Amino acid sequence: MAVILLLCCAVILSCIIANRFSSKFGMPALLCFMALGMIFGSDGLFKISFNNYQITEQLCTIALIFIMFYGGFGTKWQTARPVAAKSVLLSTLGVIITALLTCLFCHQILHFSFTESFLIGAVLSSTDAASVFSILRSKNLNLKHSTAPLLEIESGSNDPMAYMLTMIALAMISGDNSTSVPLMLLSQAGFGIIIGIASAFFGIWALQKGELISQGMDTVFVIALVLFSYALPTLIGGNGYLCVYLTGIILGNSSINNKVTLVHFFDGITGLAQILIFFLLGLLSFPHLLPGLFVPALFIALFLTFIARPAAVFLILIPFRSSIRQCLLVAWSGLRGAASIVFAIMVISKGTLLEHDLFHIVFFISLLSVAVQGSMLPLAAKKLRMVDNSSDIRKTFNDYQDDSDLTLMRMYIPHGHNWENHKIEDVNFPTGSLALMIKRGSDTLIPRGNTAILAGDTIILSVPAYRSENDGKLKEILIDASHNWCGSAITDLKLPENILIALIKRGDENIIPQGSTVIHTGDRVVIYK
Repeated sequence: MAVILLLCCAVILSCIIANRFSSKFGMPALLCFMALGMIFGSDGLFKISFNNYQITEQLCTIALIFIMFYGGFGTKWQTARPVAAKSVLLSTLGVIITALLTCLFCHQILHFSFTESFLIGAVLSSTDAASVFSILRSKNLNLKHSTAPLLEIESGSNDPMAYMLTMIALAMISGDNSTSVPLMLLSQAGFGIIIGIASAFFGIWALQKGELISQGMDTVFVIALVLFSYALPTLIGGNGYLCVYLTGIILGNSSINNKVTLVHFFDGITGLAQILIFFLLGLLSFPHLLPGLFVPALFIALFLTFIARPAAVFLILIPFRSSIRQCLLVAWSGLRGAASIVFAIMVISKGTLLEHDLFHIVFFISLLSVAVQGSMLPLAAKKLRMVDNSSDIRKTFNDYQDDSDLTLMRMYIPHGHNWENHKIEDVNFPTGSLALMIKRGSDTLIPRGNTAILAGDTIILSVPAYRSENDGKLKEILIDASHNWCGSAITDLKLPENILIALIKRGDENIIPQGSTVIHTGDRVVIYK
């Protein structure tokens, strides 16, 4: 037992170190986890013989459950709403188009049987949110035209459809004529949606208003809720992955206590889940078998990357008047990863008889996808002029906080102000704040303790950034030209009594609003409700 624990510790530490240094070499961290698995595996240096698909399926399923939940929980609906329709179409119709085109390619060109062709298309039809956003986050790379939230919703929600297609393919291969495909789809979607919504609202009640949860047990409760959200619908024929994702997205966009703590906790859990899945993929593989599968797997990977995925993306996004550059980048961002691996392992663990080695085909395609598409994603975004340097990729997630623990505040000193004609050292500034500069007419002064404050001065203060354990009462609104607040003074807005404009962010400046303050296009207005 002690030896196994030490080995697990060594693997996790190796993956953490690989994650730390992978960005320096421009290599996706997930590829490093996969390579480490191969090094520890039967064809590697440590010669660990591991081929238990049943245990692997159970471990990877649990890992994928938390990846799916965090895909929803970390999604900021405020930024995702404008692209929700496109994302949902990509995660449903896009998955079906990709699976069918891949099926036709495998059947007509590679001469696989139709059932195996459909199975391969189904397993490989979804994209991997964890792979895409680990790359975007590590490079701090935000994308124009709301492409980041588009990819976030699409890649986070397309696994349930791929799972349903995989179940249909397994029923076809097993020759189970008693299975009604429409009834299966209805059962999968119906139970998944109903139980997902119910679980989320129960979780909101328990975390926000109920007295069920003791102090500090929030994370334990949410873990139990996640496992319940998967297990119950799966037990009665529903789609557990869809249920978990819906629970996550509703819970993550509600006003619950300790949300930031929960997001960071599940971010760590998801990181561990990624390590587990990609390491097990490498450990379970036999690299010496890859040369025999190289040609068909390479052709499938090329077809997926350059034909099937782009066709699905263009067919769906062009009617929404998306630019060609955005379509190309979304198509290139269709990385294959965790879900495809788990579904392939699931098929093999059920003892399904197949003519071709499904696991190693998926292994090769995932390896190629992460290595080539993942490594070149930042370059592709730059070449397509889709990088948005004016915003932070982290703002598309629920765990976004400012980089600094300090923020700047501008304060104008009118005649009669109680700071007028007082020295800096004699003024009682807010706790933790510091006077950085004084703007006096056209002059900028660096204040000292004996510097006097005069009427007409503008003082720039650094103050501690606001951190709340319950941030549900604060909301940030981006003001565009069509917003009905644009160009209006605060006194003219006729706000409800329970709403207060607390702060206006204008470029690099934070403005404490007054009644006469006019709201401009591009302002970020922080309201307290």
